[in-house]
Amino acid sequence: MNNDEFRILAQFRAHLRQFDYYSEQQCATLGLASQQYRALLAIKGHSGPELITITELAQQIMIKHNSAVGIVNRLAEEGLVRRQPSKEDRRRVGVKLTPHGEKVLTRLAEAHRVELHRISAEFRRYFRYFSKPVDWA
Repeated sequence: MNNDEFRILAQFRAHLRQFDYYSEQQCATLGLASQQYRALLAIKGHSGPELITITELAQQIMIKHNSAVGIVNRLAEEGLVRRQPSKEDRRRVGVKLTPHGEKVLTRLAEAHRVELHRISAEFRRYFRYFSKPVDWA
């Protein structure tokens, strides 16, 4: 890699972090941690035939199981999610958004969508650059 490539990679990482910081700030306005927002997104975006389990949630947002339990507990205390036993196997418990959770998630997702639109041209530039074949010679 040459110095220009390192510079572009550093800029890309800085822009990723800026978006992450934006996300943290948006979540904080509603009293949520960004990890809680990621959990809400994972719950809503789960495409399985049943509700997402805490184990699946932990895998989806790449955290330990006990951390996912804590997040779900806090989200449940805030009235954003609820646990629901599986109809197929009563030992399995899924997590679903409450109507309040849906509203909060929609508000955050819309704000994130606007910001993604704003920064999309810059990110397209990075993706075009990084999609070129690498010459390691």
